Amino acid sequence: MKKTIIITGTSSGIGKHLAEYFGQKGHRVYGLSRKNTESDYFKTIPTDITDEKAVENALSEILLSEKRIDFLINNAGMGMVGAVEDATKEDIRKLFDLNLIGAVQVMNAVLPKMRDQKAGKIINISSIGSEMGLPFRGFYSASKAALDKVTEAIRYEVSPWNIDVCSLHLGDIKTKIADHRVMSTVSEPYRSTFNKVFALMNSHVDQGTETAEVAEYIERLLNKENWKAHYYFGKFGQRIGVPLKWILPQKTFEKLMRKYNQFSS
Repeated sequence: MKKTIIITGTSSGIGKHLAEYFGQKGHRVYGLSRKNTESDYFKTIPTDITDEKAVENALSEILLSEKRIDFLINNAGMGMVGAVEDATKEDIRKLFDLNLIGAVQVMNAVLPKMRDQKAGKIINISSIGSEMGLPFRGFYSASKAALDKVTEAIRYEVSPWNIDVCSLHLGDIKTKIADHRVMSTVSEPYRSTFNKVFALMNSHVDQGTETAEVAEYIERLLNKENWKAHYYFGKFGQRIGVPLKWILPQKTFEKLMRKYNQFSS
């Protein structure tokens, strides 16, 4: 059965691939992104999701054509790199405004319709890095961890209406995310270590999972009846970090993370 799917952040990367993938399957797909993207497979509604009124207007436009909203994939987001000490308040606010508040505003916009139809599913795209404080990506980890906790809370709140919500934690995906990161000016004490970690970070993205595999995984997830709160998808070497974080003593886990990130002993 064909579904109505809203996807945020569809101008490039994972979001664009998801929109085209589901559009090719015959679903009615609406992409919300700041940039207008021409496609034969989905309709773009230019929307800054950090602007609450713009989100409301986009949903009103969709509901002029659609009787239902079946799925929301909250994909829009950005990365941020640099030492915690070097981050500016402005950059931190910008990051949380998109990765947390923007995602919440889109959820809030679709929930009234999902309650009316007593059904709906929402995927909040998170990161494996939300389960741990990644060096030189501390605020990115924090922004996604905050979204995870909101996801856990809202699952209880909307369950009476048969609405399901989950966090999908992705590892490194082969996209141009590096082109859109917020990047702090790195101060001298951190520069040598940062340069090494940053090069490794980018190599992990270059060798990351293909977006086509993400789309196929999400399609299987959307077809599941009952969701868990959290799903993890990516290279094994990254996914294994999650259970290790849970079971290992903190000092042992930190030692492994230093080795993985090639910190000096």
